[in-house]
Amino acid sequence: MSIKFHLPDFVENFDLNIMLYELMKTRPECFYPDISIGSVYGTFPTSAWNGGRTYGGISSERSYIIEILRQFNNRGIPCRFTFSNPHIKEEHLNDSFCNMCLRLGHNGLNEAIVVSPVLEAYIRKNYPKYKIISSTCKQLEDIEGLKEELEKDYSLVVLDYNWNNRFGELSKIPYKERCEILINACCVPNCKRRREHYDYIGRYQIAIAEHVKRQSNRPFQFQEFKCECITPHFYETTKHRTHITPQDLYEKYVPMGYENFKIEGRSQPRATVIESYVYYLVKPEYRDEIRLTMHVTEVKLIKK
Repeated sequence: MSIKFHLPDFVENFDLNIMLYELMKTRPECFYPDISIGSVYGTFPTSAWNGGRTYGGISSERSYIIEILRQFNNRGIPCRFTFSNPHIKEEHLNDSFCNMCLRLGHNGLNEAIVVSPVLEAYIRKNYPKYKIISSTCKQLEDIEGLKEELEKDYSLVVLDYNWNNRFGELSKIPYKERCEILINACCVPNCKRRREHYDYIGRYQIAIAEHVKRQSNRPFQFQEFKCECITPHFYETTKHRTHITPQDLYEKYVPMGYENFKIEGRSQPRATVIESYVYYLVKPEYRDEIRLTMHVTEVKLIKK
């Protein structure tokens, strides 16, 4: 079995994820066996279809998008578009920037993660080479709803993080090889504001994409969403009952049949992302060495 980790952000963490791949290739003795990078997920700024985390900025140039996709795809790593905005309707499907991103990555390797049924149907019809993934943003928390989702034509279904460590129920879930588990969720267990937050993010992305298209010199204004339920510090999240330790991942989840694991980290500080990579992928005796290598190399890349 190949244990696949799905990593955050092919744009903001571009150099970090390329560096991780090269370290896994050149220093395999430092890493747990039988692991690989299953995908790198994210979006290019500014994508109206983006969901899960807000992501702004000036729209990426075509040549930049091509190069990012090329760098990962040439290494056999899929780029997964987080097109999980729940507010996408027919009127948003002709978005020229999002369609350009899909065209440039339409090679049979890359993936799209979805929530909106309208957008899902559109991608399946117009970009059939994409693997389609069901997002954790759907918040499927009952076993029958999850089983029904797994019967559909999805490459993977990302489980709601509240399933984590409920081993009796996890053992009964079918198609475990097609389940993806979020292992380091920063939200508190059973967060009551989560759906509200996803709703806000979707509306924010559409609004900022429209603002960028207008090329307005005025600052973008949108009511800020403040959520006290998010735990941004990596080691604070390890106190949550939904947190999955490396020991449980390799000794319980993998033997049970799960092989796809998502590491959260979009919009989080680089140091936090590095710490999560070292924590899950690197053998304990090599963690200090790999952590230092990643931090030092990161500084050199930023200064170029």
